[in-house]
Amino acid sequence: MTIATNILRVRETIAEACDRAGRDPSAVTLIAVSKTHPPETVLEAVAAGVQHFGENRVEEAGTKIPAVNGLTPRPLVWHMIGHIQSRKAKDVLPLFQYVQSVDSVKLAGKLSGLAVTQGCTLDVLLEVNVSGEEAKYGLVASGWQTDVDTRRRLWADMEAILALPGLNVRGLMTMAPIVDDMEQARPVFASLAALRNALAEAFHRPLPDLSMGMTDDYPVAVEEGATMVRVGRAIFGERQS
Repeated sequence: MTIATNILRVRETIAEACDRAGRDPSAVTLIAVSKTHPPETVLEAVAAGVQHFGENRVEEAGTKIPAVNGLTPRPLVWHMIGHIQSRKAKDVLPLFQYVQSVDSVKLAGKLSGLAVTQGCTLDVLLEVNVSGEEAKYGLVASGWQTDVDTRRRLWADMEAILALPGLNVRGLMTMAPIVDDMEQARPVFASLAALRNALAEAFHRPLPDLSMGMTDDYPVAVEEGATMVRVGRAIFGERQS
């Protein structure tokens, strides 16, 4: 199977999920997760019409993104989807147009300061840990609908981040647990969508983006309202070492 064929299949699957949910497929952005794959492979996806790409390591992106951008006239949008160490935050802004992994007030403040210094505005998503898995990064959001303390902390973090200059908070991102049946991930996606709606209402601002769903579960994520899906293996195959 070629990368172009894989992309076509993924887009068809997204369209089918949208049809089941009564959604317009154009409302879902496909982000091809290109981590560990070389520029030549990424360019095959560009040729197949993909515009949005996701990387999760600053070091790898530092060489790959300039290489890819230099080999295509098409404007690409690069999304940082991995955890960012504070000391590496300064390397993020020159590479990425979108940061999906803002997982703390501290990191948000660091990115805000860098954006202000550089005279730009950075589109960001707040990464929230809806599933409660200890191994996952993100603002603590497990049980937010019933746990008063969790909700209070989450609302306080949201208020603090929204007040920072230089950041355009566009919505939320989460990673669901790895499960055998994608239906098992549905409650996580539904919870994130409900949280987005609650925050948008509470803070009187639109939060249009929901980034959720990967290769093993993106159809269910689309059914639950994802506006961005992060798909790697279904497009590029297994990770390169």
